Amino acid sequence: MTAIDSLQAVPAVPLMTGDDLWQCLGGLAEEIIARHGDCRDLALVGIQRRGVVLASRLRDILSQRLGSPVLLGSLDITLYRDDWTTKGSKPSIGETRIRFDVENKILVLVDDVLFTGRTIRAALEALTDFGRPRKVELLVLVDRGHRELPIHSDYAGLRQSTQKTDHVDVMVEEIDGEEGVRLVPGQ
Repeated sequence: MTAIDSLQAVPAVPLMTGDDLWQCLGGLAEEIIARHGDCRDLALVGIQRRGVVLASRLRDILSQRLGSPVLLGSLDITLYRDDWTTKGSKPSIGETRIRFDVENKILVLVDDVLFTGRTIRAALEALTDFGRPRKVELLVLVDRGHRELPIHSDYAGLRQSTQKTDHVDVMVEEIDGEEGVRLVPGQ
């Protein structure tokens, strides 16, 4: 075996196809409806980037099933991260758009992957700039464990055991040009 052979990439393991992803979102929408009925006091807030896409899709599914619109917002947490100064001199700032009063609302924070919990901690801090919601719940497409903070998902499409060095990639057409979820084993 040569040095080049030992550097060959370990193949990614598919966890969800594009169809699986859509079915999963439908199931998550049903869980939200089961817990919150007509969802009148509920709003979805997607974390930039893929969380925004997933929240938008969930909003469309919920609105269709409920026959009434569901509020949607987007949240950029870049400047709330505890590691933003180590990410380079020019952090990439996305859009935050919350055009509704969060007071007394149930906010469902939406993200693609829950890992250490640090992204969610930053998102919770960012949300406090908009007021005090009645409750904040967390919905993730994949919960992969390895928490560094006491944060849990209220809704998870998939709970996947991983190694700390693994990586979970969620791909959505709007950003990646393809759909699905894969586990990339760490080396």
